[in-house]
Amino acid sequence: MTDPMKPADSVILVTGATGTTGSRVASRLAGLGHTVKAAGRRPVAPGDTRGVRFDWYDPATHADALRGADRMYLIPPIGEPDPAAVMLPFLHQARTAGVRRVVLLSSSAIPAGGPAVGQVHSQVAELFDEWAVLRPSWFMQNFTGQQLHADSIRTDAAIMSATGQGRIGFIDADDIAAVAVRALTDPSAPNTDLVMTGPEALNYDAVAAVITEVTGRPVSHRPLTYEQMRYRLAAGMPEEFAALLAGLDRAISEGSEDRVTDTVERLTGRPARSFRAYAESAMR
Repeated sequence: MTDPMKPADSVILVTGATGTTGSRVASRLAGLGHTVKAAGRRPVAPGDTRGVRFDWYDPATHADALRGADRMYLIPPIGEPDPAAVMLPFLHQARTAGVRRVVLLSSSAIPAGGPAVGQVHSQVAELFDEWAVLRPSWFMQNFTGQQLHADSIRTDAAIMSATGQGRIGFIDADDIAAVAVRALTDPSAPNTDLVMTGPEALNYDAVAAVITEVTGRPVSHRPLTYEQMRYRLAAGMPEEFAALLAGLDRAISEGSEDRVTDTVERLTGRPARSFRAYAESAMR
């Protein structure tokens, strides 16, 4: 494992810099001494970073965000069923502006050329000589904060999904950020996609059992059908995106996410955090 490049060598644009992974990536980079432009619809600068306004749907904000940057961490627009239509013009603009390395956040469930961000994934290697696509499994943070599963745990003491007994290698957002920092700053870019999981694959029954043990409050898994899950999700997002997410749940029930990878340890030198360790830290 090589040492990160010297901080003075680059300016790194981090989109979604107030979000779950973006805030962690920006803070870690700044802590290592890198020059970071923290981009978001509200130009808040976490840690020792420079805030810049950026809105995927407002091209007038794009040039200023890109100015001076030669690397960037990209988070697709949330809830957008066709992110390629929004993102690809910006990626072309970034290449023209001098960006040479791109690290894109995607999903373990979506390969290059697949739906949604999979269409962006397939273009990144075509546009940039230095790149990585991070494909993490489902976030452990989905069970805390203002997330859908966290809300149902608080209101119904239940996790609702259409995953059946399918297992998922849940991953901590801190581990995703640690890999992103390596991909952005190592002298050689990964130039590949990186499927990332935690150290074990769990179904939602097992997750509910861990949360119950850690918090002392009974939590169960309430199985839904695909149609029930799609209807539930559509209450808070576009129907097309709700159908995509419900379809991913159905794929999980068929074993699509039942895997564990060593990506976190291989790139960072330390093991990925377990769900129990996360729960003991975040839910007590």
